[in-house]
Amino acid sequence: MMDTTDSIETAFKPNPAVLFEVMQRVDSLESVLEQEFEALKIQDLDHLDRLLNAKNTLLEEIGQMTGVKSPEDADELDDSWQNFRSKMLFCRNLHRRNEILILRKLDAIRGALKSLQIMDPSSSVEVYDRLGKLNRIKRSRNYMAS
Repeated sequence: MMDTTDSIETAFKPNPAVLFEVMQRVDSLESVLEQEFEALKIQDLDHLDRLLNAKNTLLEEIGQMTGVKSPEDADELDDSWQNFRSKMLFCRNLHRRNEILILRKLDAIRGALKSLQIMDPSSSVEVYDRLGKLNRIKRSRNYMAS
């Protein structure tokens, strides 16, 4: 009979076939992250949506195959997983790069919206309320408040 500590230890020691399959998925993840960056640059939202689904699926599969759910879990892997850890760190950096691009694009959008809202503070704006009725709003925003 095997106790629970033996089963935990064997879960982190790969057989070569599992390690090979995991590394194929990590390579696919790297490719998806590169494609995600390109889709973000050209703002191809349909492709980006498909890539996000693929990325999440790959991450779930990698987690199931390795038992790694957090960075701390990766420390429990034996030395034969070193290439896996290195590639996942690289993928994390690619993910962070994509996140930075998203944040910059959001800042640009916010800046554009803010510049549109500042126009003439004495002008009124016509907007629709939740019931679909037209309301006139007097702008009281001051240039110096921005």
